[in-house]
Amino acid sequence: MKGSTHRRCYCRDPKTGKPLGENCPKRANRRHGSYSIRQELPSREDGTRRSFNRGGYTALKEAQAELDHVRALLGLADSDDADSVSRLVAMLEEIVTEKAPLPSVEETRRRLNAGIALRGSLTVGEWLDTWFAAKKRRKTTLNGYASHIRVHLKPRIGHIRLDRLNVGHLVEMFDAIADENENIAAENQARHEQITHTKPSKPGRPVAAERERLADERTKLAEMKPFRKLNGPSTWQAIRRTLRAALNSAISQQLITFNPASHVELASGRRPKPLLWTEERVRRWRETGEIPGPVMVWTPAQFGQYLDAADGDRLYPAFHLMGTRGLRRGETAGQEWLDVDLDSRHITPAKEIVVDGWDPYESEPKTDGSADTIALDTLNVLVLREHRARQNKERAEWGPAWQNSGKVFTQEDGSALHPETLSETFRRILATTNLPPITLRDLRHVAATLTHGGGGDIHTVKATLRHSTITLTSDTYTSLLPELDQEVAEKAANLIPRARKSPDESAPTARPLLQAPKNEAVSEPN
Repeated sequence: MKGSTHRRCYCRDPKTGKPLGENCPKRANRRHGSYSIRQELPSREDGTRRSFNRGGYTALKEAQAELDHVRALLGLADSDDADSVSRLVAMLEEIVTEKAPLPSVEETRRRLNAGIALRGSLTVGEWLDTWFAAKKRRKTTLNGYASHIRVHLKPRIGHIRLDRLNVGHLVEMFDAIADENENIAAENQARHEQITHTKPSKPGRPVAAERERLADERTKLAEMKPFRKLNGPSTWQAIRRTLRAALNSAISQQLITFNPASHVELASGRRPKPLLWTEERVRRWRETGEIPGPVMVWTPAQFGQYLDAADGDRLYPAFHLMGTRGLRRGETAGQEWLDVDLDSRHITPAKEIVVDGWDPYESEPKTDGSADTIALDTLNVLVLREHRARQNKERAEWGPAWQNSGKVFTQEDGSALHPETLSETFRRILATTNLPPITLRDLRHVAATLTHGGGGDIHTVKATLRHSTITLTSDTYTSLLPELDQEVAEKAANLIPRARKSPDESAPTARPLLQAPKNEAVSEPN
């Protein structure tokens, strides 16, 4: 498109006040007056012409450089890319109106490619909104991103310019989250104490004065903040992962060159280690009511007691499958008969039902490895055959009203099972037993103990649980598997033939390797 530079004189005739123009006697001096530029822009939709005009340049070289800058900005978009051309022209027209400086060509290119505003200082909050809008993930994953952005990231660092975000900003953010935890803990404690004040001091119907006092205490309780969950190291790590992913995307769009989220140091957010409900731990739990760890796992004998209690319930086969083969709750609810081969004794968790808030929806497996085929033992095959026979009987009883969802575990009418139904049924049956508590998800850990106890190593556990990496399996179960190895250690020690016998046994027994028998000296090391 056409463009040009020209020099203009602003001198006026002292008598008439009219511009002298070409008649100015000083015009021969190249430094007299100022230079202007004019660059034609693409015509409007109605065909009318428009241009970029600016003056006030003191030298021709300066004016030419500015004209080249305008042309470079226009050249960022291909002529057949109408949207990009329109955005660039609109930007140039705004710059002329506001008499603003021209933006950097490189910065404008990055913004144009990223689909964000071509002008202005892009903030972290604006980029997070742009990044999130383009994400294509599972609903539950997107809900996590949205929560991190809404609750933590935008309120604390959303106002900072994206290209100025640094590690110090993130350290301050996580320090503020830790401080907020202290406030939450104090408010939760105050609410707990206030709840105790709302209870009658003596059993029975309270007297009038007591009722008045209780009403006041309940009013105070209603004015207090509800209980809130603390944001621990695992949540901090999740917040950082969200920010790190967003900033990596900004780097790929060439909006920034450094990702501070990759360099901020946080407390470890590793998964809690599962612990077995040993006899000693069960005894202490019964005495104190305290659970030794956040993730507890039944022994095979304890799981057997639960199955005995669940036997006869229509969801008994689901709990049997989850506790022996490690299916997740959503995978169990989404399992289809199409992906179960009882003759070949294989099952493939190819679908899962995920809960978004309370609304369930069907989704692909969590990872590609989650859909791996795993083997079924003879007892599982028998349990599932009996379950299918019962389901066929229900189908006949419901007749035309039967909903053929194709799922293995369903409601009585054949409709898909809400995942929370599994959890509720699991808790209901557990309440009828004297077993120590675990959650439905912990049945997956039970499957790990059974797999290892049956002779499987850490790689077999990984394959059974369909973890994405061996590191995940190792990090999770390093505290659990050594306890299961005790029997193996005992058997290994008993393989050593010894002449000395224990007082109460006739068979040879092993003695401690570092203890010498009587009348024998321990040789000194060289």
